[in-house]
Amino acid sequence: MTYCVGLLLEQGLVFASDTRTNAGVDQVATSPKMHVFEVENDRVIVLLTAGNLAITQSVVSHLKASINKPKKGAKHLHNVDSMFDAAGLVGEALRASFERDAKALKNHSIDFNASILLGGQIKGEKPRLFNVYAAGNFIETCAETPYFQIGETKYGKPIIDRVVKHHTEMMDAVKCLLISFDSTIRSNVSVAAPIDILLYRTDSLHANCKERIAENDPYFAQIRQGWGDGLKKVFSALPSPDWC
Repeated sequence: MTYCVGLLLEQGLVFASDTRTNAGVDQVATSPKMHVFEVENDRVIVLLTAGNLAITQSVVSHLKASINKPKKGAKHLHNVDSMFDAAGLVGEALRASFERDAKALKNHSIDFNASILLGGQIKGEKPRLFNVYAAGNFIETCAETPYFQIGETKYGKPIIDRVVKHHTEMMDAVKCLLISFDSTIRSNVSVAAPIDILLYRTDSLHANCKERIAENDPYFAQIRQGWGDGLKKVFSALPSPDWC
């Protein structure tokens, strides 16, 4: 399982992903799910991946290969004209993976399960954020709904819903995301630190602020402790019912 979040804010974009992979209780490993495609001063494109690791790694490898060994006149993430077109390329890569592998997976009773968040900015347009589904189709976020989640979403969603708006200050959003990840990690052992975080400020066209938050990170520990203590204090202060 996985937990990934992308936020579209007035100040820019925030991306966060856990790194745990799980193929059974005795096959737990760490693998990055955040992938950055950058041409400095021209574009920053970030992918967050969830689902079957073999599928998502295949898609990312295909996208990288199309850059490293480009076909004449072909579009790839380093020369595509817009973030919308970038989302289309990712969708095409997912469909190609489905055509190649879906039948074999089905024969082994394995679902074709993959989803990708894609966000960033290409010079000449505003930052944008998309959720690309396994079928290759996608939707775009907006100011009214400024975030997407993929993977194990249910434990962290209520916290984000209460706090994050399009105008939320970026560092407040990071704090909220860490609390969201803490709640998810506490409730689902298939999500775990380290947590990869990338902050992208509008028009910087450079992915120069990326952090990996370990389980024993001092700030993460402080946030977890403070949030837990605060919840207990607020809960104790609430009046009890007088039904009987």
